Amino acid sequence: MEAYDTLSEAVTALQNQGYTEDFNIHNNILKSGSGLHEFKHTEFVIDKSFRFDVDEDPSDQAMLYAISSADRSIKGILVNGYGIYSEDSTNDILEKLKESH
Repeated sequence: MEAYDTLSEAVTALQNQGYTEDFNIHNNILKSGSGLHEFKHTEFVIDKSFRFDVDEDPSDQAMLYAISSADRSIKGILVNGYGIYSEDSTNDILEKLKESH
């Protein structure tokens, strides 16, 4: 199982594994940073996830997701804070993904 000490170390490792798109959530759609790709919750899968807690500081808590399109042709990452800093729209779409499987 992969384990990383820092978020930046994990991001670099995943990019080296082909997870090159930088995903964000907008209106319950997963969008690539390039703007070329958009996915509904049924059109992508979470391949891996990593949780980072740094010194119990809420501003340093995050989840990192390695995401692929359903056909695995597009791969990227999504970073989401959690706890008091999590984004509702991101949590909603990730919950929908869990429910769909």
